[in-house]
Amino acid sequence: MEKQTKIYVAGHRGLVGSAIWKNLQEKGYTNLVGRTHAELDLLDSVAVRRFFDEERPECVILAAAHVGGIMANNRYRADFIYQNLQIQQNVIGESFRHDVRKLVFLGSTCIYPRDAEQPIREEALLTSPLEYTNEPYAIAKIAGLKLCESFNLQYGTNYIAVMPTNLYGPNDNFDLQTSHVLPAMLRKIYLAKCLREGDEKALRRDLEIRPVSGSEDSIPQKLARYGIYPDRIELWGTGKPLREFLWSEEMADATVYIMEQVDFKDTYETGETQIRNCHINIGTGKEISIAALARLIQKTVGYEGEIRFDATKPDGTMRKLTDVTKLHRLGWHHQIEIEEGVKRLYQWYLDSQCHKSELKTLK
Repeated sequence: MEKQTKIYVAGHRGLVGSAIWKNLQEKGYTNLVGRTHAELDLLDSVAVRRFFDEERPECVILAAAHVGGIMANNRYRADFIYQNLQIQQNVIGESFRHDVRKLVFLGSTCIYPRDAEQPIREEALLTSPLEYTNEPYAIAKIAGLKLCESFNLQYGTNYIAVMPTNLYGPNDNFDLQTSHVLPAMLRKIYLAKCLREGDEKALRRDLEIRPVSGSEDSIPQKLARYGIYPDRIELWGTGKPLREFLWSEEMADATVYIMEQVDFKDTYETGETQIRNCHINIGTGKEISIAALARLIQKTVGYEGEIRFDATKPDGTMRKLTDVTKLHRLGWHHQIEIEEGVKRLYQWYLDSQCHKSELKTLK
């Protein structure tokens, strides 16, 4: 791609999208297009078509999605399948109608069967039932990758689908009800530390920036509803599930690398009579238990209370490790390990508290 290529990053304010935008800028791309949700509702097919008519992007990175943790996925099942299907249909469909020459679609490794052989190869797709708690979201993402694959096979387009493992990093979602496991755990442990140390100023600043429900309750009462106490943290499940985590800025680097270096023809073996499973796993190929992750975050934050697990709550999939052989063969490898990533995220969280608090004061 040329540095002046017009690239639309859908979801450029989110966890991955913002990292992709930054990566593209750092690599010298000068013609980037992004729209906030207020500026462009990707669920609105008329608005999306109008946007493509006006902007005519040459390449598209589809990082926009309706996402959340296990509790949100299980509770808001219709939202997760409907909104993601609609976003994908609109953006990929308009990309085809406007002759976009390259598209990268971001999915998720939750597309794979609950009991898939580990580590999970791309070929495991659709071989057995999905994990129940996130089945609607997974089905939407499977539809997205198949949409890309099918356009390529029928019309000769160059749409690449990538399936990132669990991501974390700057601009993550730290909402205590809807966030993924790592940012939720980090915030809970940080708030428990503040409670334990009696740091009311830090508690009020955190809850002002990222409010929680219960306006009439005291701060301890609000936090207790999320299992946050001065002497302990209560987390869902047994702590036994194993998870793989990738720093979001590395996901961004992998995405841009694939946009620049990988074409659809590179994603399958030549001579195959049935071309399928052309998506690419993006991950580290390494895993850590939820309990060990909790201890790592606890050590990083400096919290001296107890970590407890509520085994009456669901664990989700017990293990979900990606096989990254295809990714390595295509020439990309991760660099940041989980210990370094947690340190970076905690520092980013502390910095964001100060920065946002300063902005509110200036207003």
